[in-house]
Amino acid sequence: MTATTTIAAPVWVGDGSSGLGSRVLRLLANSDTVRAGKAAGCDVMVWLAAADADARAAHHESALAGLTAALSECADATHVVLVSSAMVYGAWANNPVPLTEDALLRPDVEFPFARQLGAAEQLVDEWRCARPGRSTTVLRPAVAMAADGTSRLASALAAGMGQRVGAADPPAQFLHLDDLASAVLLSVEQRLDGAYNVAPDGWIEGERVRALAGAVPRVHLPDRVNEFVNNLRWRFQRGPIPPGLRSYTRWPWLVANDRLKDAGWRPTVTNEQAYVEGTEAKWWTMVSPKRRQEIALAGLGAAILAVAILIIRGVRRANARRR
Repeated sequence: MTATTTIAAPVWVGDGSSGLGSRVLRLLANSDTVRAGKAAGCDVMVWLAAADADARAAHHESALAGLTAALSECADATHVVLVSSAMVYGAWANNPVPLTEDALLRPDVEFPFARQLGAAEQLVDEWRCARPGRSTTVLRPAVAMAADGTSRLASALAAGMGQRVGAADPPAQFLHLDDLASAVLLSVEQRLDGAYNVAPDGWIEGERVRALAGAVPRVHLPDRVNEFVNNLRWRFQRGPIPPGLRSYTRWPWLVANDRLKDAGWRPTVTNEQAYVEGTEAKWWTMVSPKRRQEIALAGLGAAILAVAILIIRGVRRANARRR
């Protein structure tokens, strides 16, 4: 009896040079059912470029850049895997916790990148409907991080979460790139059809994120003082903070992973582990609790003094105009 040889289906990975891309290619190399191939003649197209915010920003490109051309080049493909982001749901005070794949997409209108990802999802859905026999997987991951692959966007989000002065922080989710790569492989091998959230089990409460970040002890402030101090913190935050990103650190956008787990996916890294690995330890975490309290009180005094100076200057200017 002659043994039957299974021919692995060819898969083309767009943007295989990224931290996520290199992980996906390694998994494909060890798969028995699929293999990495070229765009022309591939059976499955994996598009990672849309979610690579760093590359898009460096080239001043939209998240849609290159997607239409790639779909045309992969003319023989019958399945497309698109890595999008859970940011397409938007961060709102009235978001259900957690969000399922059936939730409406309401990205912040001031954050073009999230809206562009929504448009990319629509584009691949139109590709699916254009010909019978096609299917698509849209993955919507939480903030994805790793020691060797945290993007500037993920770093900005992590830097803003758990950092609000005098106000409660929303819970957050952090996904390891290894787990996101395994979700991509599962989508390729099983040709999952539809949208799937990708996140570890559960989430981290805002106070825990604050502790992991080494943030100062929370001091309750009057609303106006709190808003002023938070505005200053965002203005001088390390690295550029994209317009519209602030809402994603103020309101919840937690996602449920039940649908992907039902398909066989399992997270291997917790939210806390992904956060710790993907962020840099701050000097504040090395300071004793007593010293932290002293520095926090000193910072509060400085903030109140700054507000008082602004108020005095405003009063003086108003009086000067009246004269």
